Amino acid sequence: MSDKIAAAVEALTEKLAGADFDGSAKFVIEGEGAIVVDGEGVRASDEDTDVTLTADVDTFEAMMAGDLNPTSAFMSGKLALDGDMGTAMKLGSVLS
Repeated sequence: MSDKIAAAVEALTEKLAGADFDGSAKFVIEGEGAIVVDGEGVRASDEDTDVTLTADVDTFEAMMAGDLNPTSAFMSGKLALDGDMGTAMKLGSVLS
């Protein structure tokens, strides 16, 4: 697991602590790997999920730092989405 993926798992775990997110989502960080978020927690994985969100390292780090709203990232083309938009919106509201 890359350092970027390990840091991303830690950041997502903190952001989702106590959150009510009942779907499954995968973040693909280009050139680094993938992270799955679901009812079991956050982990480095590339399994199938309800929605897949793809971004470069800089975009992902900006979202985790709170410097970039996930909806804004999607609308500007920095974040690609494949799958259930409703699940992505739920996750986005937790991360904002």
